[in-house]
Amino acid sequence: MSIDLSADTSMVRSGLDWRSIDLRQLVIDALEGGGRGHVGSTLSLIEIIRVLYDDVLRYRASEPNWADRDRFILSKGHGCLALYVLLANKGFFPIEELRRQCRAEAMLGGHPERGHIPGVEASTGALGHGLSIGIGMAIGARLKRQTHRVFVAMGDGELDEGSVWEAALCAAKHRLTGLMAIVDYNKLQSYGPKSEVQNIEPLADKWRAFGWEVEECDGHDVAALRTALGTSGRQAPKIVICHTIKGKGLAFAEQNPSWHHKAKVEAADVARMRAALEER
Repeated sequence: MSIDLSADTSMVRSGLDWRSIDLRQLVIDALEGGGRGHVGSTLSLIEIIRVLYDDVLRYRASEPNWADRDRFILSKGHGCLALYVLLANKGFFPIEELRRQCRAEAMLGGHPERGHIPGVEASTGALGHGLSIGIGMAIGARLKRQTHRVFVAMGDGELDEGSVWEAALCAAKHRLTGLMAIVDYNKLQSYGPKSEVQNIEPLADKWRAFGWEVEECDGHDVAALRTALGTSGRQAPKIVICHTIKGKGLAFAEQNPSWHHKAKVEAADVARMRAALEER
């Protein structure tokens, strides 16, 4: 059963617990060290990725290529700082690497890179490809009689890509119950509201029409995410539409397109971000 959260982001709870605040502090460390990054897109994702790595995914940080691990693909690769802070927090690489992101000699770039960053399953950034990659992994697992699951997180702006809907049809055709798609539905693209740039409502009904099991939840409610992300589809692939706030946790950045990406993060920006988290 789904719940009606509509397009009103006031339905999303405002509170953040200490773990969510601490993870955001790590994001700010990375922004300060690298001097740039996608702020809004990262902060809407954190609770989703947190719950996956804290409660849902099977993995071994000391053995990133463990054969039985679940696969997680961050298709909206520009939100990679959320993934990086969780991978560092879990021990895939030293946490000190966060402050080196986007430097010429750094491991961590502006988008995830498979084979270069431990724990990254796919190189993403060009939007619209992650779900197709995940389908290939899920079909491969079925053919090899493997039991690992595949999770793919997409942005709502990414759903403008026709390749997403071609992939959606393919996944439903093959009844890939080991595949879960996740939408970070913050309703704001890089330069304007999703409803104005390219309206995708009724989003849940569209996915149902494409043959998917659909669940909606508050994308910042950790308990709700644990329930939604912890249960796979029964007869079809499942998608979880997570209603989120872009820039969540920084009042001045929330739903503010100018904080989608910062090409230059100044010391004053860092101080302002840290102060905003301390006020919560």
